[in-house]
Amino acid sequence: MDNLAPPKPGARPASSFVYDKAFVNGEWVAASSGKTFEVVNPANGKVIGSVPDMDATDTERAIKVAYKAFQSWKETTAKERSTLLRKWANLVNENIEELSKLLTSEMGKPLAEAKGEITYGGGFLELFAEECKRVEGDIIQTPVKSRRLLVLKQPIGVSGMITPWNFPNAMITRKAGAAIAAGCTVVLKPAEDTPYSALALCDLAKEAGIPAGVLNVVTSSRNNAGQVGKTICESPLVTKMSFTGSTAVGKLLLQQCASTVKKVSLELGGNAPFIVFESADVDAAVQGVMGAKFRCSGQTCVCANRIFVHESIYDEFVQKMAVVVEKDLKLGDGIDPGTTQGPLINKKAVEKIEAHVQDAVSKGAKVVCGGKSKGGNFFEPTILTEVTNEMRCSREEIFGPIAGIIRFKTEEEVVGLANATSSGLAGYFYSRDFSQIWRVAERLESGLVGVNEGVISTPDAPFGGWKESGLGSEGGRYGIEEYLEIKYVCMGGLQ
Repeated sequence: MDNLAPPKPGARPASSFVYDKAFVNGEWVAASSGKTFEVVNPANGKVIGSVPDMDATDTERAIKVAYKAFQSWKETTAKERSTLLRKWANLVNENIEELSKLLTSEMGKPLAEAKGEITYGGGFLELFAEECKRVEGDIIQTPVKSRRLLVLKQPIGVSGMITPWNFPNAMITRKAGAAIAAGCTVVLKPAEDTPYSALALCDLAKEAGIPAGVLNVVTSSRNNAGQVGKTICESPLVTKMSFTGSTAVGKLLLQQCASTVKKVSLELGGNAPFIVFESADVDAAVQGVMGAKFRCSGQTCVCANRIFVHESIYDEFVQKMAVVVEKDLKLGDGIDPGTTQGPLINKKAVEKIEAHVQDAVSKGAKVVCGGKSKGGNFFEPTILTEVTNEMRCSREEIFGPIAGIIRFKTEEEVVGLANATSSGLAGYFYSRDFSQIWRVAERLESGLVGVNEGVISTPDAPFGGWKESGLGSEGGRYGIEEYLEIKYVCMGGLQ
């Protein structure tokens, strides 16, 4: 690994977390084929290392291992699981600096954002260490004196998971932390771009004492990803599937899971509106949109995708936002001090953003700042004005640093436009009209709503989308419910 400063005293160096093996049954293992694939730093194109390119055969083995481990893990007490999860969380927090450097090297986000993600990820482990002790059943009032009606909650079983590259630490802890807390075992495929953060978590889970077979990570290249995912979805030994990624892939996985009627959690694409009403504090709204739009270089599913600004403050908002973009955003390698905008994940992502800008300009949009690629995987933070609903950047998930700003006149108009999408993950708006705040918060068709806030994710709150943005919720006290089954027990013959 390059450009990494020495670790602080007592912490492990980031390079010690770079494994060239996958993690199955508590051991570091190669692919049965012996094949590997390279992992590249998106900021400089340098190879970080290589990991096993596993296939269906390797995945089936991991599933069998997880199924065997489940038979004993499900019998552990909540207190036992809580203690191990707490140890795991503590180890993550102790190594936050080095885990952050590792994450930045394989994903590209600025080091400060990487530290934020590791803290966020550790927060899920802490949360579920507590929530597993709060899983409770119920006693239902009986209509028959000789019966007692009980409700039990029990772990669902082996849980398959596929996680994305944009949050390679936190999306794993949010899923696997909940599953393990519930008493389930895990078979997880991390994104091919960012396997090292997943393997680092395995290392720390093992150190924390989480038993062999409870957490298993199968690495694969893009070429083998399809068969690995299909194997997880169609295996009768896997009873739960959780996926975060594109809507198209989510739909395919849902179809594959239908053959065994799995319980499925999906967190899919977004097309988040960000609305600035005429009563808004414009300066606060500008700061809010900076976090909602340009965090992770615009590569999050909850990023502001369509920015609606009331016509009475449109010009003021654009002017102030342009000043902040030019002043506060610095493009560069995420490991370098002062960088706020790292690279996009790969060249294909850059080409997509270039196409969005070209499409918008050809249809009448104006480039206020940015608008160009800067070599390699870098693209300038970009503001587009006079954006309309006919442009691709209004209709498609951008997943990059383009802020397209749209005028609107009335609340009714803008809420209608905000909801005119098949996505329903996140929505944001700024207003100081108390009645309007209640109206719009209730009318937005999305699972997450930020009111006068641009960054709203926290381990303590549920995270899930409406419409084609997903199924189920992760995080908070609701997250563990996704990995539990409800069992009704009728006790009869009582005197």
